Amino acid sequence: MTQRTASAQRTTSESDVSVSIDLDGVGTSTIDTGVPFYDHMLTALSKHSLIDMEIRAQGDVHIDVHHTVEDTAITLGWALRDALGDKAGIRRYGDALVPLDEALAQAVVDVSGRPYFVHVGESDAQRYHLIGGHFTGSMTGHALESLAFQAGLTVHLRLLAGGDPHHIAEAQFKAFARALRTAVEPDPRAQGVPSTKGAL
Repeated sequence: MTQRTASAQRTTSESDVSVSIDLDGVGTSTIDTGVPFYDHMLTALSKHSLIDMEIRAQGDVHIDVHHTVEDTAITLGWALRDALGDKAGIRRYGDALVPLDEALAQAVVDVSGRPYFVHVGESDAQRYHLIGGHFTGSMTGHALESLAFQAGLTVHLRLLAGGDPHHIAEAQFKAFARALRTAVEPDPRAQGVPSTKGAL
């Protein structure tokens, strides 16, 4: 495989985001979005996917974190799509079941080229809770959906158990990270693009 790296930039009236990634990294990251809990989640995403990430974002967080969270996820999705190239030689599918104390999350990823996102299991209390006083619980699903749609991923994410809002969000980000790690890694037995269509 050639070097699987990419950079992407997104600038709007609401945010300015830059992302650089290396799919074949070791999980090191430099993350600064101005949204502390989101930085924590993206750091976990990098660490457990083994994708090196450098992410910088400035946005109108004085209004709400929504724009910055979404635009960062969109830009990360662009970079992931570009780094994957034609997807030849990857495993394509990945799944993971990840606990964090009382929380348990499952993620399944298909590098399908057909964006789709299914997210179940969160309560209304989780979706409306402000984690760290600034990150609404609903942003977990919204961020990962935005990333999946821009990267061309099919993602099924299920919360199976959980009580603490922080644990619930983190278990889901980590489950997605572990599933993504498997899906994008090289398969030594694979020849060409892992699809009977010949393209993804």
